[in-house]
Amino acid sequence: MNVRHFFSDDEKRQIMEAICAAELLTSGEIRVHIEESCPVGPLNRAAYWFAKLKMHKTRLRNGVLFYMAVKARQFAIIGDAGINARVAPDFWDGIRAVMAAHFGEGHVAHGLAEGIRMAGDCLKTYFPRSADDINELPDEISFNS
Repeated sequence: MNVRHFFSDDEKRQIMEAICAAELLTSGEIRVHIEESCPVGPLNRAAYWFAKLKMHKTRLRNGVLFYMAVKARQFAIIGDAGINARVAPDFWDGIRAVMAAHFGEGHVAHGLAEGIRMAGDCLKTYFPRSADDINELPDEISFNS
């Protein structure tokens, strides 16, 4: 399976538009990483990719990674230390539940985009976007085949 082809071009565009829209609300930086399988638990694998993608390099430590292992049908959401220091431990649970419901109906791209939009909306409370905000991380989806 080539995970680069898991989503159609329209679905990739939908996901990237959700990232851009979410980042208009918050200084938080959102990325999506997709791979085929998950050799360890999804949270551990998300943490690995979070570090590998250098997401901890944001000024406010407010990066968020949406990780998906498509063949394994696993996903995780992981936030950086700046977020985790300010939010409740169950902060991501509601977003995960909404995404899982969409995934269960076969609407993977829509569920991912909805989760991203929800994250932007939730993060604006803790990390509002400032007038001089810069995009610190790429908005493109990253893949590992």
